[in-house]
Amino acid sequence: MATPLPPFRNETYRDFTMPEHKASMEEAIARVRSELGRTYELRIGGAPRQGEGTFASVNPARPSEVIGLHQKATREQAAEAVESAHAAFESWSRVSVDDRIGMVVRAAALLRSQRSEWNAWLVLEAGKNWIEAEADSGEAIDFCEYYARQMAKLARPEALYQMPGERGEMTYLPLGVGIIIPPWNFPLAILCGMTVAALVAGNTVVLKPSSDTPTIAARFVDLLIEAGFPAATLQFVTGSGGAIGDTLVEHPLTRFVSFTGSRDVGLRINELAAKPRKGQRWIKRVVAEMGGKDAIVVDSEADVDAAAAGVVASAFGFQGQKCSACSRAIVDERVYDSFLEKVKARTLALKVGPVDTPGADLGPVINDKARRTILDYIETGKKEGRLVAGGGAAAGEGYFLEPTVIADIEPRTRVFQEEIFGPVLAVTKARDFEHALALANDSEYGLTGAVYSTNPEKIRQARERFFVGNLYINRKCTGAMVGCHPFGGFNMSGTDSKAGGPDYLLQFLQAKSIAEKI
Repeated sequence: MATPLPPFRNETYRDFTMPEHKASMEEAIARVRSELGRTYELRIGGAPRQGEGTFASVNPARPSEVIGLHQKATREQAAEAVESAHAAFESWSRVSVDDRIGMVVRAAALLRSQRSEWNAWLVLEAGKNWIEAEADSGEAIDFCEYYARQMAKLARPEALYQMPGERGEMTYLPLGVGIIIPPWNFPLAILCGMTVAALVAGNTVVLKPSSDTPTIAARFVDLLIEAGFPAATLQFVTGSGGAIGDTLVEHPLTRFVSFTGSRDVGLRINELAAKPRKGQRWIKRVVAEMGGKDAIVVDSEADVDAAAAGVVASAFGFQGQKCSACSRAIVDERVYDSFLEKVKARTLALKVGPVDTPGADLGPVINDKARRTILDYIETGKKEGRLVAGGGAAAGEGYFLEPTVIADIEPRTRVFQEEIFGPVLAVTKARDFEHALALANDSEYGLTGAVYSTNPEKIRQARERFFVGNLYINRKCTGAMVGCHPFGGFNMSGTDSKAGGPDYLLQFLQAKSIAEKI
């Protein structure tokens, strides 16, 4: 048996006002910039492959700057990737749990030692400011360390009650080939968590990253191989989801699909996976996190200053491009006006601009299509409510938008109901706490939510009746920490798989009960 791992602890975040940490980031960004523009290849069956052409990943703060060139995989290559992963599964699934855990821990160590470089890639390819990049890389390390420890527990499960005259046990077996489809908004943390969870459980994977952030994914595959994972366990295919996504999901050798992204794509994956294909011998599992329309309730008995700070941080962190972002503030009418003034002042104080140097609170949104969609929602919001702050594009070469606050929004409007995924906050007036909870629950989503109140009875009611997978009391609704806040939502927010929690690895395992007569 391997030496037990020390207790899990979340990574600490560096303070970039300290000269040594600031210098580390500046040097890393310069090094990463020297590597921009190179061509990356597919990985199928442990070998590099070219596709039917290439596409460019660009810096959303400076679209003329090409981050990397990536292959457009064909449908035939996607199918071959699944078949190669299936061929590698039998031998990989027999590798000892301790060996697999060791590889994940080594991956964490590599991420930790290269943290500034990973931050730099997040800044340049995803448009994250330094603080958001530091949180993303820290979460990736946390996922590795946490899932290593969770797999160690599952490898030695608690003993069963024993029938007289029998010896009983339960073991956990890997499933098979998993399709990993991570998002662009946490292109290291979520990609890492989804991938290492499947691998440490003994599955092989086909990783298909977002076309907005494929460079980070390609480099992460290299890191996993450096950490000791056999190349054959990791198939890497890039290209349009519309071109190869269906092939990956529908293939009869696909055993499960792990997806984080939009509601519509998640529902399509679920639909395709539910239909058995010729030669398929199992019911495919789908692990999906699909988005949110998250609300923060501000009670009449709240600390309004703290509430305003929490709402602004939740609404505009990483330009509102988080499924956990606060896009609805639902405020008791008795504190509505004072809350709105405080939110307006905080919003107008935010700085928008390039994020390769420190100082910007908001960077760019991910691409021009996203910017145009968000601007359309802002124009709709101006008709549905009252513009308080922002309201348009911000200056600069990149895809910059002003953080926008729209007040007096009614519950049947589009900006109240539809996920915008950008720096847009809708503010709605509630008659009282009961009404506020009803408005908060008036959504097809159910991912995160928060309540600001000093009244214990109202907090108790929120605990029981605010229908979300992650509820926060008197704090912002973003910033879930691995091991502390198992993450996943209800309704159209997904399958509530609770990433970073003690149950997550069970999504990638199957339990086998064994009884022996003695």
